[in-house]
Order: sequence, then structure tokens, then C-alpha cells
Amino acid sequence: MNPLEAESITTARLDLVPLGIGHAEEMAEVLSDPALHAFIGGVPDSAEALRARYERLAGGCPEPGVSWLNWVVRLRSEGRLTGTVQATVTASGHERVAEIAWVMGTAWQGRGIATEAARGLVGWLDRQSVRTVTAHIHPGHRASEAVAAAAGFAVTDAWQDGERGWLRRAGTHAADARADSGAESGS
Repeated sequence: MNPLEAESITTARLDLVPLGIGHAEEMAEVLSDPALHAFIGGVPDSAEALRARYERLAGGCPEPGVSWLNWVVRLRSEGRLTGTVQATVTASGHERVAEIAWVMGTAWQGRGIATEAARGLVGWLDRQSVRTVTAHIHPGHRASEAVAAAAGFAVTDAWQDGERGWLRRAGTHAADARADSGAESGS
């Protein structure tokens, strides 16, 4: 299977733009609130550190058959970046699977931006024939759990590095994914 490349994605309010080194300065400001790191750990990166990270990401994954896909999220009405979404896509048998994540700057949280961006990303992955999408969320991060549920994911019994697994299969609704994962509907 050929690796995927990030393409621009447009939603009602957002442009998901393939991540570039030139985004580092603005993203350093967007991600500068130390409170943003309560669940993801670490401290805010400087623009220099983000430039170095973005350069590594732009080089692609060295592992054959794995695509690192990264976007910045631009809120058109404000003309500025608000966060990032990402997907790591791998081949599993004859199908593609992805693990996704999202981070929104604290100034833009609570406005549905992460949900809209996650839905836009999942829709794009569907169009790329990615049938299984997972996310891993810290068990106390209610806002990210709400984003996952709104994007069609269901909580699973799987854990990775202290984070709970969430699953979405193309063409299913959250209740169907929950049944597929073996999770109880009250979770």
C-alpha cells in the first residue's frame, strides 16, 4: 500500500492545512499555556523546538508503510491557527488503520473546534479507505472524551501508556463501535 500524504481539509469553519516548518512561530504561541499540558505532559515548546520537531515530521516516518500526517487547524473567521490534528496510518493486512490525536490551544477550547477538526480528519481518512481509526485519551480528560464521542468513537477496554483506547470503524456509529469493542454501553 502506498503511503498517504496530508492534503488540505476544509470544514464549515476550519481549514486543516498540512503542517509546515513555517507554522512553528504561531503554534508556539497557540500551545504556550502550561495548563494545556496537564494531560499530555511536558511543558510548552519554544518556536525553535517546534521548528525542529516539524522538520522531523516533514521528513516522514522512516518505517516503511507508515504515514505520519499532521495538520494545523486554522479558524477562518479569526484568520489564525488554533491547534493541530494528526494521524499515523499503517497497513494492517489488506487495510489501512490510523491512530489520531488533536490538541487545541486553551483560548479556543470549548467552541467545538476540536470536534469539527476531528470529524474533518476522520472524514478525510474515510475517503482514503482507512476503515479503523483509534485514539488514546487520558481517563480524566473529559473534553477529549467528548470530542471522540462526537466524532463517532466509542470507548474500549484497551489501554496504552495509561490512556484509554477509543475506536471508530468507517460506516459505523458510536454505539456500533462500542458493541464491536466489547465495551459496555454505559461507559
